[in-house]
Amino acid sequence: MDEGVPLGAVSSALHGAFVELVFVPPGPEVSIRSVSLLDAADLADTQATADLCLVVGVPDAQVVAWLDELALRASGDRPRAVMVKGVTVATHHAARQCGIALLSVHTQARWERLLSMIRGVLDHSVVRTPLDPVGDDTDLYGLARTIATLTKGMVSIEDERSHVLAYSAADDAADELRTLSILGREGPADYLRRLDEWGVFDRIRRSDDIVEVPADETLRIRRRLVVGIRSIPDATGAVTTLGSIWIQEGQQPISADADGVLRGAAAVAARLIKRNRDAPTNEALQIQRLLGARGGRVDVPSLAAALSISDSGPAAVIGFAAIGDEEVAPFSAPIRLHASAFHRSSLATALGGRIYVLFPGEIAVRSLESWTREAIVRIEQRTGIALRAALVAPVAALSDVAAARFEVDRVLDRTTGDLRVTTLAESRTSVLLGEIVELVANHEHLHDPRIESLRQYDAKNASTMTGSLRVYLAHFGDVRAAAEELRVHPNTLRYRIKRVEQILGADLSDPDDRLLIELQLRIGNQP
Repeated sequence: MDEGVPLGAVSSALHGAFVELVFVPPGPEVSIRSVSLLDAADLADTQATADLCLVVGVPDAQVVAWLDELALRASGDRPRAVMVKGVTVATHHAARQCGIALLSVHTQARWERLLSMIRGVLDHSVVRTPLDPVGDDTDLYGLARTIATLTKGMVSIEDERSHVLAYSAADDAADELRTLSILGREGPADYLRRLDEWGVFDRIRRSDDIVEVPADETLRIRRRLVVGIRSIPDATGAVTTLGSIWIQEGQQPISADADGVLRGAAAVAARLIKRNRDAPTNEALQIQRLLGARGGRVDVPSLAAALSISDSGPAAVIGFAAIGDEEVAPFSAPIRLHASAFHRSSLATALGGRIYVLFPGEIAVRSLESWTREAIVRIEQRTGIALRAALVAPVAALSDVAAARFEVDRVLDRTTGDLRVTTLAESRTSVLLGEIVELVANHEHLHDPRIESLRQYDAKNASTMTGSLRVYLAHFGDVRAAAEELRVHPNTLRYRIKRVEQILGADLSDPDDRLLIELQLRIGNQP
């Protein structure tokens, strides 16, 4: 089981621009596996919390009272670390009393940016240690340190929306633009407008050129170099902009060979960003293990603790699949947001071309069905892509979730979307018949060679005996109804059926013959 990332590593990854460690309890190193934002209403929630809680917009007196209340809880029911803005003596004392690590957050830092960066550390289990920065480019923070060492500048790596992904340590020469961008704030409007007028953003999106941005004394902005991070061309030659790397000149001039360093760094960053985006997060892996998708025995209580959910009580599992050949993965984020709005403890992950949502706790089946239909309608209205879903509820315990996901897959494998939201009980005929046909199809010794003889007869004589037989059986031997569907005279169909019986050597008035032949006809034509 993953023990998480040391709190010191999380803090050092942020290099003091966001947070400062105020208090760490004595004893074993604090390990962080999950993080969440808490507001005033959340503090009253007695459910298990994340390991690291970011307390947002809560008065100091209420934070102190909350910490005092946490001291009365068992250690497994309280966070391991708390981040707040503006640590007071009272807050510090309360954290010490309950043995919870306390970190102070920069007053100008954006909570959502801080949450995103911490999740980036946790998702990929990157332990930041003060290693020799040269050659430490196995992750974006290591790459930023390497670039900074080689170029003698201060480095920021940003995504395509100009959100900071990683950065190197700063010295006293860090300007306002660098500080604000790391804190999640926009830089001076006049300077950003000037960058746009100079075409800086267009150039780094459209080429691999190194762009020099001169210093601006009036805006107190120091000289910079920037290069776009662009993906390796795919089979069609298409290139995607993944972000940019910025070097701010510090106390020393940027080195003369910085252009070459930046070109190489952009290629490395492209691979790292793509790897991070393609790799499942730690949370996704934990959810997938809980759903039985990763093999091996599962420690349900430990997984539940890592995911900040209760390991006791009922649950529900819903699986989503596209109708047709559409990719379903792009809808993972919208479904996750819809699910969280409906039930805050919900968990979602994309797996094997499907999206699964786990709802821990007791929820009325009717409410789950209603939410699922609403989610499908919203996505179809926004994208034009039709989804279908299978629901298993209630699941007796969290340990039964893997079996529930298997049941969801059984339903999705054997239904086509005629019922947009369904269950095994509602689709049992389709599911069981499909599985029986698949079982027969996969065992050649169960194939009836007479059906192949009939198909060969059709191929040789350009006839439609097989199709006529299928329609005849579907109408339970009603010649007139079958003939009407086939648009032939009833006598014509009677002749065909008689000829079919001769070719097969079977009596279609015999129930056993009819059952066997209809089953054999479904092989290769499963719904």
